[in-house]
Amino acid sequence: MSKKTLLLLSNAEIKQRDHLVLSHVSFTLDAGESAYLIGATGSGKSSLLKTLYGDLPLSSGNGAIAGFNLANLAESEIPFLRRKLGIVFQDFQLLTDRTVSENLSFVLKATGWKEKIKIEKRIQEVLDKVGMGAKSYKMPHQLSGGEQQRIAIARALLNDPFVILADEPTGNLDPSTSEEIMILLREVCQNERAMLMATHDYALILKFPGRTLRCSNGAIEEVIQTSL
Repeated sequence: MSKKTLLLLSNAEIKQRDHLVLSHVSFTLDAGESAYLIGATGSGKSSLLKTLYGDLPLSSGNGAIAGFNLANLAESEIPFLRRKLGIVFQDFQLLTDRTVSENLSFVLKATGWKEKIKIEKRIQEVLDKVGMGAKSYKMPHQLSGGEQQRIAIARALLNDPFVILADEPTGNLDPSTSEEIMILLREVCQNERAMLMATHDYALILKFPGRTLRCSNGAIEEVIQTSL
């Protein structure tokens, strides 16, 4: 039985305003598949991710993610697209004036959840999944960087996304904590989900080998580990 394709780009162009960042971008990610996105700063990694979650329009070519057509994505569709995606950032982006539970509740309510009991149950489920089940009452500043990133991953899982997009998720973490987060991300992206992770951490890629796409000279190429 063939895997379901969750992310597809074909001859796509990625632009920031009028500046062409990447051209002739073609690759797919299937359910259960993960890929690293590498490249120098400014090579187009973040622009590509922003196009995938609807922050930048797809300039030309074909693209689809989690069942949404990026080539003619209406602005009104973007919130619904993002409910099918789990987005993890380098700087966690937790609301500093709210507890962990309140951070997650805010996201659920913003995406249409209304019943208090179901909200509380879902929050506990995702916190347990990332090993933070006993931290729901904590404020972000009371957590370590690794713990905050675990909460950010829990937030990304709230609406049971098809695709995880991670932009330098270990960039602010020490090597040991980075490994813990990498193990966690690989666990949550097995089977039914796909993950695309932008990273500069080549040591992490060598420790956790996987498919690797490199942004270079305005294009994306698939590379093997020895050519990193």
